[in-house]
Amino acid sequence: MRKGILTIAAVGLLASGGLTACSDDSGTGSADSKKTPKIGVILPDSKSSPRWETADRRFLEEAFKAAGVQSDIQNAQNDKAAFQTIADQMITSGVTALMIVNLDSGTGKAVLDKAKSQGVATIDYDRLTLGGSAQYYVSFDNETVGKLQGEGLAKCLTDKGAKNPVVAYLNGSPTDNNATLFKAGYDSVLKPKFDSKEYVKGPDDAVPGWDGPTAATIFEQQLTATKGKIDGVLAANDTLGNAAISILKKNKINGKVPVTGQDASVEGLQNILAGDQCMTVYKAVREEAKAAADLAIALAKGEKKDTGQTVKDPEGGRDVPSVLLTPKAIYKDNVKDVIADGYVTKEQICADAYAKLCAGAGIS
Repeated sequence: MRKGILTIAAVGLLASGGLTACSDDSGTGSADSKKTPKIGVILPDSKSSPRWETADRRFLEEAFKAAGVQSDIQNAQNDKAAFQTIADQMITSGVTALMIVNLDSGTGKAVLDKAKSQGVATIDYDRLTLGGSAQYYVSFDNETVGKLQGEGLAKCLTDKGAKNPVVAYLNGSPTDNNATLFKAGYDSVLKPKFDSKEYVKGPDDAVPGWDGPTAATIFEQQLTATKGKIDGVLAANDTLGNAAISILKKNKINGKVPVTGQDASVEGLQNILAGDQCMTVYKAVREEAKAAADLAIALAKGEKKDTGQTVKDPEGGRDVPSVLLTPKAIYKDNVKDVIADGYVTKEQICADAYAKLCAGAGIS
């Protein structure tokens, strides 16, 4: 891993042996230590962000293979019924630990509670299930993600010399607790600017399911409602950012209106190189997957590990043992860092018309 691109907030996880392991004698929620570990993973979809299939699946498979344990990774494709069916099948098949990325907290809670009742250990991966019963939560510091987005938009507006800019929000799905955390982060940066009249608060809309076409429709409505007066777009991820960019292109103002993002997708990075997106937030999924896999394998063996930190579940009131990793802001001048880290390849980013743009950004 490229030095300096990511640090882990839970310092005890800096090395695979850094977590304190102990026997789990609670009698609940952990597998028998004599069982052969088999880990089930349910991913949410492949439309809200390409990361789920291009990064998370790949890095989770790598981590499980390296540890020599069986795994079953499936994608619910944003279907709540399918999510529950997959979980039931995994539990019946004898998984010793189940990791989920919930579609919403209600569905996630039902799955986690059923797994717990069957003696299957559980982990919330990337998204916390509010009111849930997962034994661990592994993600990034999501308020920091939002803060980086707010700071990024402010930087890009300053770079463009914007005066009293109107800022529109394209927030993530209202059923995703991460979207709430992202918004808290960027509000912490932008709200003081709205309050001081330095910036003008524009339309503020959530995008159900993080759906790109829906985001495009919403943003077109925002642009119409403001008579084209939107000077910056806080888009909560690259999918929503690209949706906004498609409408800006339609109105021939792409590149003039800074747009944020998240996930460092191929499309998002190419939009940054082209000058249509001002920044994205990179989350080193390889480290997230490794941390979650280490915990899942330990649980499957009947062990507990001390992560050194917790996250408060505001609905259930629990302090959930957690591993939170640190995200990184990406602008045109450090797109190369994402490539150097192995998250995407030069061939993916620098194809065709982007070859010259890559050269200009120091990607060689």
